[in-house]
Amino acid sequence: MAPAVFGARRQPYSAGRAVVNAALHRPYTAAMLSYRHAFHAGNHADVLKHMVLVDLIGYLKQKDKPFWYIDTHAGAGLYALDTPTALKTAEFRDGIGRLWTETGLPAPVQAYVDQVRQLNRTGKLLRYPGSPQIALQLLRPTDRLHLFDLHSTDSRLLQKQYDGDRRIRAQAGDGYSGLKALLPPQPRRALVLVDPSYEDRQDYREVVHATEDALRRFATGVYMVWYPLLSKRESVRLPAALTALRERDWLQVELQVKAPAEDGIGMHGSGLVVFNPPWTLPAMLADAMPALVRLLGQDAGAGYHLQHTIA
Repeated sequence: MAPAVFGARRQPYSAGRAVVNAALHRPYTAAMLSYRHAFHAGNHADVLKHMVLVDLIGYLKQKDKPFWYIDTHAGAGLYALDTPTALKTAEFRDGIGRLWTETGLPAPVQAYVDQVRQLNRTGKLLRYPGSPQIALQLLRPTDRLHLFDLHSTDSRLLQKQYDGDRRIRAQAGDGYSGLKALLPPQPRRALVLVDPSYEDRQDYREVVHATEDALRRFATGVYMVWYPLLSKRESVRLPAALTALRERDWLQVELQVKAPAEDGIGMHGSGLVVFNPPWTLPAMLADAMPALVRLLGQDAGAGYHLQHTIA
């Protein structure tokens, strides 16, 4: 049976689009600082996010001119999958774990899996690269990485992991403020990943404000904003708020791995909004998404949604 392809179904975001600078520097709550990606590394959301990341970096590398990779919520950068932390939820088993032994994958999915294999050359899935590590594996000597994370443990691990590499600047701090300071980038080319945890409900408003501000400061950058699919109102309204920031030159893709829970609890998928996407991205996703639904889908509610306004 063909995978479900969902049509547009998002509700308008009522918070408005005005940039509130104070929101970018508000006090951080316990929810914001308690999230650790080590519990979720390699899950279905990472599969979608990192597959697209690999493709975007490949496209930007087609030109010789250097570019910056900016990650506002970088996490620890690299994750062990055989630790008590990872095994407590073992979310990777329903993500990268389902792809690990598959053959005949679509080229974009295989390109992503190949990046994970670079850390697992014995063939056993023991380590998972976060977004910074994938970017590092793909970037050239002339490109630069700017990484931010607020969590005290993860930011320390991030800095230790990449200490000594002159291409990388890893900082313990607010990624939104860091992004604001970096734009426009010196080489006038950049790929920006914005993927907060959304554990705090104000994350939803803040990600819209920060993205709008970034687009105003550097309109031609490539921006990839990740979000979870949840039943809560803020999650349902977020994609419409993001796509409303621009009339054209954006792409939205969602991967739903299961039907929403009746009690409304839990994540049933994730999505991305990409601003200034390559013209090749829609075809890549049209090729890859049915395979991800087939391989990562957990029930009959699995499917995907894809729309874009690329000129």
